[in-house]
Amino acid sequence: MSPIRIGGIVVLTVGVILFFVGLNASDSLADQFSNFFTGRFTETTMWYMTGGAALAVGGLVMVMSGGRLAKA
Repeated sequence: MSPIRIGGIVVLTVGVILFFVGLNASDSLADQFSNFFTGRFTETTMWYMTGGAALAVGGLVMVMSGGRLAKA
């Protein structure tokens, strides 16, 4: 297995974990209060969710193309 693919698995795992941390944080009392009055979640929760999603997508791209990038 290529190092790029292994790194992609790590990045994908970290991204999924961060996304679910943000998802769980969105159920907190502070976020529900913020969402009720402003119509959006707190900034920290949004960073967890968007950062986690971006890392997950990036990790998936690394895993899918890891073998081809290592040979090029």
